[in-house]
Amino acid sequence: MTGNQVSVIGAGAFGSALALTFARAGRDVLLWGRDGARMSAMAETRRCGAALGGMPLDIRIVPTSDLAAACKPAVLVVAIPTQDLGDVARLMAPYVSSRAAIISAAKGIERKTGFFVTEILQEALGPHRFGVISGPSFAVDIARGLPTAISLAMPDAGDAVDLAQFLSSPVLRLYHTADVRGVEIGGAAKNVLAIAAGIVAGMGLGESARAAMITRGFAELRRYAAAFGARPETLMGLSGLGDLVLTASSPQSRNYSLGLALGAGKTLAEANPSGKLAEGAFTAAILGETARRRGVEMPIVEAVANVLDGVLSVRAAVQALMTRPLKAE
Repeated sequence: MTGNQVSVIGAGAFGSALALTFARAGRDVLLWGRDGARMSAMAETRRCGAALGGMPLDIRIVPTSDLAAACKPAVLVVAIPTQDLGDVARLMAPYVSSRAAIISAAKGIERKTGFFVTEILQEALGPHRFGVISGPSFAVDIARGLPTAISLAMPDAGDAVDLAQFLSSPVLRLYHTADVRGVEIGGAAKNVLAIAAGIVAGMGLGESARAAMITRGFAELRRYAAAFGARPETLMGLSGLGDLVLTASSPQSRNYSLGLALGAGKTLAEANPSGKLAEGAFTAAILGETARRRGVEMPIVEAVANVLDGVLSVRAAVQALMTRPLKAE
């Protein structure tokens, strides 16, 4: 890599956490957020937002709301929620160098198009070097400097190696791969499956049932990924199995917590009083739709989508899954 600068586009909890760990790796970081007043306050107080408990900002981090300036570095990490990613990428388009490496940290599938995150970026920005980072990670753990390992995927294996080395720090280890689609799918599907695991736990069905739900959900994830040409070993790694295990077992996960609330009998509105849905709630329906197009059977994903859409109650959804025809594993 040439230069020492990286931009993080998106100053939410995860973007801010990534900025902190990139700074620990010795990088000079531009952290962009669209709210000028908030970014000015971060620059003045040298503190992260409330989502990270006002954690101190490293001296190497420069908060900014100037998108043109933030798009100048050769490495851009875009930490924008999937459903807003296209809008922000279109704002970036006039400023991004054709030589830039653009790495998405989003996990999901765009509802209106069925695009994976690198496809969203490509549609908005045209030809570039697009990649994705994903894996078992909570923003607060990364921000606190707790040991974390995730996957970084670029179509060119050499780019993946270089960027993994450039962005890794003593506490954030990036494993490189050229399987972009596999990493994208792992990050998107696990959120929906975590809602299912949370529903089972919230209903009080026991750890055995939750383990079964995670295991069978992982089988669905692998079938789906195979239909898109993803490598099996990618899904067995950090961005597939690793991320699913974390997201489907901890109340820190917004997706698992949403499932817990639904399983306990709350409505979607009651389970989500803030109005900011977990990413899996946005992804469930389009994941099921794209699976049907490819002839991939995903009954757990379909059940979650039906619950979120109000087509089935959680009890009816679980009963439907438990009465499916028996078959070989």
